[in-house]
Amino acid sequence: MGRFITLEGIEGAGKSTVAQALMRALEARGIVVRATREPGGTPLAERLRDAVLTKGEETVSPEAETMLMFASRAVHLDNLVRPALARGEWVICDRYTDATRAYQGGGRGVAREFIETLAQAVHRGTEPDLTLLLDLPVEVGLERARRRRVANGQVVADRFESETLEFFGRVRSRYLEIAKADPLRVHVLDATRDAVQVAAAASAALDALIGRGT
Repeated sequence: MGRFITLEGIEGAGKSTVAQALMRALEARGIVVRATREPGGTPLAERLRDAVLTKGEETVSPEAETMLMFASRAVHLDNLVRPALARGEWVICDRYTDATRAYQGGGRGVAREFIETLAQAVHRGTEPDLTLLLDLPVEVGLERARRRRVANGQVVADRFESETLEFFGRVRSRYLEIAKADPLRVHVLDATRDAVQVAAAASAALDALIGRGT
């Protein structure tokens, strides 16, 4: 079996940059690695991603949003993640269920029990071997995300990018709560440092995982 690595953090944390650095580090060791993201990762899961992120005329309740996230996750796991792991590949995923716990649970106030019931049904034992939480103050992350949108010519913010500082404060707090509760799996990285330093810290956590052989 391969290994499953997840990257977490609020907008602007730099997950994409870290994912690229980890891919290079693994490929240098001769390891076949697959990078993906959630919500999304497969054609159908990407269509579900659009349903979640695109602001439309209809109201989407926090519970409906949560179920859409897990529907996309189920498709992603069945069609990409589990087959890759079974082939012995390593999978680096930009967000996984910790994001649902933080955004829908912490941010939207969805009940923990509801989220964990869905997680148990969808995961079916597929849990991350290592999670890297890129942590930084909300104001810093949102300003980075704003600059990125401008650079990419993105005119309209999606349903999450347009949320309030208070919302992202709750998301960050829940992320840190998750990390405190599961320190063996979740490694918190200071994402306020420059990209080279953050990538080096992520690579060190990856080396530790490889060294454990688990």
